[in-house]
Amino acid sequence: MSVNVDRRMLEALICPQTHAILRYDAAAQELISESANLAYPIRNGIPVMLVDEARPLG
Repeated sequence: MSVNVDRRMLEALICPQTHAILRYDAAAQELISESANLAYPIRNGIPVMLVDEARPLG
């Protein structure tokens, strides 16, 4: 299921752990924090910006 995500909203978000810029992965519906090595999920078009909900990368 594809949900439209407001790219302007995504550009305003930062990693809650490192305060670094996030990269949007549209295919996986995640926001990627390279600095924290975490992927934050986007559920029903809403980014879940909780470290406890993030998926470790790699």
